[in-house]
Amino acid sequence: MATALRVAVQRLNPKHREDIARHLLQLPENDRRLRFGHQVRDQAVREYVDGVDFERDRVFGILGDDLSLIGVAHLALDPVEKLAELGVSVDPSSRVKGYGYALLHRSVLHAANLGYRTMFMVCLAENGIMMHLAKKAGLTVVTEAGEADARLKLDRLAHGGVFEEAIADQFALVDTMLKQQYLWLAQPKAAEKNLVGEMPAGERRKGALAGIG
Repeated sequence: MATALRVAVQRLNPKHREDIARHLLQLPENDRRLRFGHQVRDQAVREYVDGVDFERDRVFGILGDDLSLIGVAHLALDPVEKLAELGVSVDPSSRVKGYGYALLHRSVLHAANLGYRTMFMVCLAENGIMMHLAKKAGLTVVTEAGEADARLKLDRLAHGGVFEEAIADQFALVDTMLKQQYLWLAQPKAAEKNLVGEMPAGERRKGALAGIG
C-alpha cells in the first residue's frame, strides 16, 4: 500500500460524538446517501453516532483549521472473525487533498497492527470516489447488483508498523496543539476588532490620534 500524504489523522473518542454527528449531518443529501448506502434521516445519523462502540471500534478524524471535523473514518471491528469494516466521509469543500486516502491508510495500518485478517468496505457502485480510493489502496473491488465490495487481505508485515503508528499519533497530537494555539492567539485580535467596531466614531478618531486606534 502506498504511503499516505503527511496528513494528521486523529484518534477520536466518545467526547467527539457531537463533532462526528455534526460532520455527518452537514454532508449534502447525496453524499450522505453514498456514505451509508441509502437515504438516511437526521435522527438515524444521530442514532448511528450514539451507537458507535469506542471500546471495540476505532474512529479516526481529520481536523480543519477551526478544529471542526472535515473527515471521519469508522473502523468497525469484529474481534471474533478478525474482520474490519470501514466507512469514510470527507466534507465536499475538503476533497481532492488526499484526506480520504489518509483516513483509509490510517485505518489499514491500525487494523493490521491489531492482527485483523481482512478489511472491507461496502458501498454503492456509483460511489466513484470510494471506488477510486479502494483501488488506489490495493483493495480488490467486486461489483454486483449496484453494490461494490472492496476487500484487502491484511498482513502485519506488509500493512502494519507499530513505529509508524506511533509517529502518526505523535504527528496528530502536534497538529492539534498548533491549531489550538493558532485559535487561541487569534481570539484577542478578533475581540479587539469587535471592540473597535462598537466604539463611537468620535472615540475611534481620538484613539487613532493617541496612537491606540
